[in-house]
Amino acid sequence: MNSNTFTSSLSSGFANIISADGLPIVTATLLVLCIFILCLMWHQHRRLNRLLRGKNTMTIEESIVELAKELDALTDFKEESEKYLALVEKRLRKSTQSIETKRFNAFKGMGAGGNQSFACAFINENGDGLILSSFYSSDRTSVFAKPVTKFVSTFELTEEEQNALDSAKDAVAH
Repeated sequence: MNSNTFTSSLSSGFANIISADGLPIVTATLLVLCIFILCLMWHQHRRLNRLLRGKNTMTIEESIVELAKELDALTDFKEESEKYLALVEKRLRKSTQSIETKRFNAFKGMGAGGNQSFACAFINENGDGLILSSFYSSDRTSVFAKPVTKFVSTFELTEEEQNALDSAKDAVAH
């Protein structure tokens, strides 16, 4: 089959379709296709208008630049917040987190003092702090401070001081 025969058979095929009988069908089909394309264009136009609508009718490029600036500001704020939080946590670990007081009669059996004596433990979460003790009798009051490191004092503790330290340790753990 040579190219002239192919072209002539193709044109005769189109001629049959576009003949007077097929012309209204082709026209209707093209009209429906045009209406469909117009509807698609209208729908896309509405979506684009919704996208472009915004504060101060910025362009997409301006909106992206503005969002990038806001993202940079948020990133900076996040980094500053993380640094501040780390500093606060460090300071918090060093601060007193548990204070426990035990009152007692230092001179039982002697009739002096009552329950006016006390032992207070001031401890941070690492177990560092001090124990402040007061021994009261009718003729004098003595106050002692004993340092504590990792829940252990380098000085010998009375039973009441050890109880206060243990209570403070339990309070820090919870």
